[in-house]
Amino acid sequence: MSFCDTPRATLSGSEAVMASPFSGVLQLTDLDDFIGPSQNCIKPVKVDKKSGSGIAKIHIEDDGSYFQVNPDGRTQKLEKAKVSLNDCLACSGCVTSAETVLITQQSHEELQKVLDANKVAAPGQQRLVVLSISPQSRASLAARFQLDSSATARKLTSFFKKIGVHFVFDTAFARNFSLLESQKEFVQRFRGQANSKEVLPMLASACPGWICYAEKTHGNFILPYISTARSPQQVMGSLVKDFFAQQQLLTPDRIYHVTVMPCYDKKLEASRPDFFNQEYQTRDVDCVLTTGEVLRLLEEEGVSLPELEPVPLDGLTNSVSAEEPTSHRGGGSGGYLEHVFRHAARELFGIHVADVTYQPMRNKDFQEVTLEREGQVLLRFAVAYGFRNIQNLVQKLKRGRCPYHYVEVMACPSGCLNGGGQLKAPDTEGRELLQQVERLYSTVRNEVPEDAPGVQELYQHWLHGEDSEKASRLLHTQYHAVEKTNSGLSIRW
Repeated sequence: MSFCDTPRATLSGSEAVMASPFSGVLQLTDLDDFIGPSQNCIKPVKVDKKSGSGIAKIHIEDDGSYFQVNPDGRTQKLEKAKVSLNDCLACSGCVTSAETVLITQQSHEELQKVLDANKVAAPGQQRLVVLSISPQSRASLAARFQLDSSATARKLTSFFKKIGVHFVFDTAFARNFSLLESQKEFVQRFRGQANSKEVLPMLASACPGWICYAEKTHGNFILPYISTARSPQQVMGSLVKDFFAQQQLLTPDRIYHVTVMPCYDKKLEASRPDFFNQEYQTRDVDCVLTTGEVLRLLEEEGVSLPELEPVPLDGLTNSVSAEEPTSHRGGGSGGYLEHVFRHAARELFGIHVADVTYQPMRNKDFQEVTLEREGQVLLRFAVAYGFRNIQNLVQKLKRGRCPYHYVEVMACPSGCLNGGGQLKAPDTEGRELLQQVERLYSTVRNEVPEDAPGVQELYQHWLHGEDSEKASRLLHTQYHAVEKTNSGLSIRW
């Protein structure tokens, strides 16, 4: 979470009323947990609010400058508050001035610029535009338009192709690789526990908000615990800019790759230097749109999604069926715990797990799963969603009292389906909307990574084997501790 020592304002129209020193959603007594919706948590100005001065208003001029209007009618020009990206924990809670640059660079306006440039480009000079949609974003849009997830996927494909996108993929295919690499890495760590380099518990790495927090707050202490497997978004980046580029006989820089994701932090993830191709000067993912930005694009184009004729998703290979979108069992964040748990039980102990039973602990976002034989606990896994539970987990690790072998960590309470970039419904109670999205997410055909069509084919013909140097380079990543600086914005967790 990011805190500043000045008041916040929620702006409506040209004025905003200052009510309390901090936004209510920031108060520590209500730490459940990430600040949302992040679009409404932008703090643009510093306000000099003196005790006893009454209610102050903020007036915004046409040129974008801010003026505080005091009760006596006097006005005071306000200085913009600047928070560097180095101060940000990427918790989807606030959008800093540095993040707004990324949001501008990765927005539906940028996509529109590329599509417009393609319309006037000379033959052979167009960029191939590829768009990959996450299952969580699909489910959120399905809830908004009262469609099922499959129909939503096909109608979104229709919409994007109408505006100039060439190929539309489902990121669930990329998630297969992320899950398989996570499973393999866990088994290797478990078997190599005697080696000090093999660290347990292994912590999931698919959430960029969690990764940013770990790198900036706990540095070299926490990083060895984190799985090196790339997130589905970044595996999709490898697939599109390497494998698919080869299939299309194009260099990576001739492809413009867009992903649709449930949170703003994916923009930060796509911008990491680790996912930049130095040879071709291009990112694996060029532009990230949140679910909300896709809705805005639909509105700006004057398109009613339910009225569009459905078009099938595209497949990365001939063996990948693109008729229906797919998902993975085990929750709205991709099912990392369940897939790793089942695989580890079978691979390490020869036990087939039919049903995974969750045991709620302190709250609904912290649950345990155990594998027992003859009264002995063989595996103990957990899910930890939200920064309150992440903080508790980190403290257990620091005290040497963490009993888990694996933890699925996500920054947002309730996981990715409740991401800061998902759609909010003002007429629907938040929990009710989330339940609708969860139901729609779960109705899509589930896919077992090991049996997913096309996956083993790509391991052999694209990556040259599961344990190859290329597989390690394109399916894994590394993390970097961020040196702390003395700042008034520093927070001790």
